[in-house]
Amino acid sequence: MTTSNQENQDRMFTKADIRRMNIRSITGGFSVNWDRLVHKTFTFMIAPFLKKIYEDDKEGYREALKRNMEFFNITPQGHAFMGGLTIAMEEENAKNPDFDPATIPAVKGALMGPLSGILDSIFPGTWRIICAGIGISMALQGQVMGVILYGLLYNIPSFMFRFWGGQMGYRLGVDFLHKVQSSGLMEKIMEAASVLGLLVIGCMSNGFVWTNFAITFGTEDAAVSLQSTLDNIFPGLASLGVIWLFYWLLGKKVNTFVLIMLSMAVCILLTALGVMAQ
Repeated sequence: MTTSNQENQDRMFTKADIRRMNIRSITGGFSVNWDRLVHKTFTFMIAPFLKKIYEDDKEGYREALKRNMEFFNITPQGHAFMGGLTIAMEEENAKNPDFDPATIPAVKGALMGPLSGILDSIFPGTWRIICAGIGISMALQGQVMGVILYGLLYNIPSFMFRFWGGQMGYRLGVDFLHKVQSSGLMEKIMEAASVLGLLVIGCMSNGFVWTNFAITFGTEDAAVSLQSTLDNIFPGLASLGVIWLFYWLLGKKVNTFVLIMLSMAVCILLTALGVMAQ
């Protein structure tokens, strides 16, 4: 208990400071792009804290900003938790010369996928539907209170979790990292999170990327489509090929916006030529 209290006293930020970070976390969805999603609002949320942490180290401050401008995406309710955790890690990085700064983006990358899976299922996936059902049922009866009640029922728990999450992330922060690193658990967590992330990406790819070739072979009575043939060989083979093509192009530094526009143009062209079917 004494060690824990001493570590808390050594912390740079108070609960009031973290509450201010939680307020800044509300901007989480204000700026989104397809390259790195909500990285700008995440960095905006923690930037004042990074400036204070690296007050006498301008190069360290610049590196921290660059480090946190990498790809980031998480359920809005989880922004503050990840912000608190990141601030704690950055604080440790500034104090401890043996701390590896590469740990910071690694931990963020490992946690944001699993946390999003949990929080997405709780807030937008379940609780929002329940609240909307209550609000809609009242609105259908002509009660304006239905709209207000929906907003209150959904947002009050969301904001409570957001404000609690920021404090929890900062409090766990380095203590959590010390424990998992000393026990060798960090490597297992990273590996498990990577496997889970790949599974999630694979399922999303199968559900959101599809092809439908209209080309057929044979006579009218025995015509066989190219799409059905590919599906019989390997279901989703064409979709997998498209995914790997995009992955390869991203590796070649092709801009995401260019890929989107080219995809639209190719789909329109192939549909007009009768190669693809809608």
